Amino acid sequence: MFTQLKLTTCAALLALACSQTQSAPPRAAQAAARAPMPAPIPGSPPTISGQKSPERGLVMISAEIRTACGLSNQDAYFDFDSAKLDGADKTILQKVAACFESGPLAGRAMRLIGHADPRGDSEYNMVLGGARADNVKQYLESLGLGGDRLATTSRGELDATGSNEETWTHDRRVDVVLSK
Repeated sequence: MFTQLKLTTCAALLALACSQTQSAPPRAAQAAARAPMPAPIPGSPPTISGQKSPERGLVMISAEIRTACGLSNQDAYFDFDSAKLDGADKTILQKVAACFESGPLAGRAMRLIGHADPRGDSEYNMVLGGARADNVKQYLESLGLGGDRLATTSRGELDATGSNEETWTHDRRVDVVLSK
């Protein structure tokens, strides 16, 4: 009888606790509340509505590389939750590869830094950022750049600043920078 009373009391307390527990706001909402809005990327191609597609991310070529290679501010894209390259990505990366192979940056090395937006868990985002950077590396290697000149890393969601679909696009990217 006493054991049954203890079980009933425990069940009642558990039900009461669960009904009064408020879930914490999602991590993305917490980050959004304190994160500044990123500056728009100049020269980004618009979608039909004039905004970037919220399902896509960017390959961002550093200003130093764009200037040395004579590239415009045109960006290449990744699908969200993916590391797949499409035709537009390959076009800009072919120009980068040519610049590093026989252009002004011949013989130099680059770093490919993968990023993710804050909506997945940290481990998933770190892996996704790494996959994005690795896919860019594999494509550049297929164009003849030596793997020893291409270092990859992931920052996952560590540098994410977006707070909504439009600004999370800037968080989903691979930064292409010169190695020092």
